[in-house]
Amino acid sequence: MAKKSLINREINRQKLEKKYNFIRKVLKKELNRVSLLSEKWQIHAKLQSLPRNSSLTRRHRRCFLTGRPRAYFRDFDLSGHKLCEMFHACLLPGATRSSW
Repeated sequence: MAKKSLINREINRQKLEKKYNFIRKVLKKELNRVSLLSEKWQIHAKLQSLPRNSSLTRRHRRCFLTGRPRAYFRDFDLSGHKLCEMFHACLLPGATRSSW
């Protein structure tokens, strides 16, 4: 199980990302539309003034059961460890176990 503080930090990042998502999209579209370099610098400064954790790339996907950040499978929203346990318990339909 991951630390509660790390999980809460990710939740706060998700909230910030939702809050500033529209502003970020508008500024990026405007940045692509403008041709003058001085105007681009002004728009870029506005983008830089937004909170760092409001960027989508700052978020880290985690297993929703354990909070584990590594070995994460997006299709199932689980870590590899829990996914393997669910395969063996036959809780995921259509999944087959490998054996050699």
